[in-house]
Amino acid sequence: MSLTFTHETLPQRVIFAAGQTADRLPAEVARLGSRPMVITTRGEVLPGARHYRDVVMHVPVDVAERAREATAAEGADVLVSVGGGSATGLAKAIALTTGLPIVAVPTTYAGSEATNVWGMTDNGRKNTGADPRVLPRTVLYDAALTLGLPTELGVASGLNALAHCVDSMWAPRADPINQALAIEGARALSSGLPEIVRQPRNLQGHEQTLYGAHLAAVAFASAGSGLHHKICHVLGGMFNLPHAQTHAVVLPYVMELNSPGIPDRLTDALGPGGLARLRADVGAPRALRDHGFRETDIPAAVDAILPVVPDGNPVPVTADNLTELLRRAWAGEEPK
Repeated sequence: MSLTFTHETLPQRVIFAAGQTADRLPAEVARLGSRPMVITTRGEVLPGARHYRDVVMHVPVDVAERAREATAAEGADVLVSVGGGSATGLAKAIALTTGLPIVAVPTTYAGSEATNVWGMTDNGRKNTGADPRVLPRTVLYDAALTLGLPTELGVASGLNALAHCVDSMWAPRADPINQALAIEGARALSSGLPEIVRQPRNLQGHEQTLYGAHLAAVAFASAGSGLHHKICHVLGGMFNLPHAQTHAVVLPYVMELNSPGIPDRLTDALGPGGLARLRADVGAPRALRDHGFRETDIPAAVDAILPVVPDGNPVPVTADNLTELLRRAWAGEEPK
């Protein structure tokens, strides 16, 4: 069968350098500007630079506006995000209106640093979009910075990355190139995540997981949001659920629904026992009710998700099967 598709690759400088942030970051920032604004909740990352620490999950619009005002007052000409998806997301919100370049130093496996996707929350609704201005110009991956990540958060963040791989199988712009990246990302995550649980101070496990998370995010940026991410964006925005844990809980139920569309090569990449074995090995989050979602919230969530279900999902999504998916995820029932 002939191949017919269009694939776009995002322009980005990517550096893997474990334990070298202090040495490498100043030069990477200097390539893009001279007055950096550092977005982080960590300690002093870049000596002499202004550090902005009002970082909030899901990037509320008022938080974004305050950060933009502070950046303008500082006269900053380059943004540096150091942290998880919330720090990266806030830097993107600033770049969206200012066009300032971003140097991203991720400390979780969220993957936002490798995408041109932005997201902000307004009155309980998470709005997302894609814009070339928010794609970080440079990403510095330093696995040493993930060694202090609590294991349970690292697991949830890594499963969030795995969800990028899964969604890339059937998202609106899925193609053979981003599917290949997603398969390799799934393989790396499936080998790296159990290692960071067994040996939290083992740098190699964290490097494999960061590598897998990057590939997953690159695939996702190309393929777009599939059913899984549409569900989780609604849950996060409407009910203020924690981002990584929500993705980790919902993933097996989306795979259960879409099982007819799961390619053998994804199953092979997940290894013996598949996702069920991986979740058991790493002690994955189990139920949405453990993270603030109530059973009575399900009807409102269904009403909000149905209009944004992407075309091309392997299985038709209805109010009934979506309600059942959310009910099982709420209860933490064992996926089939």
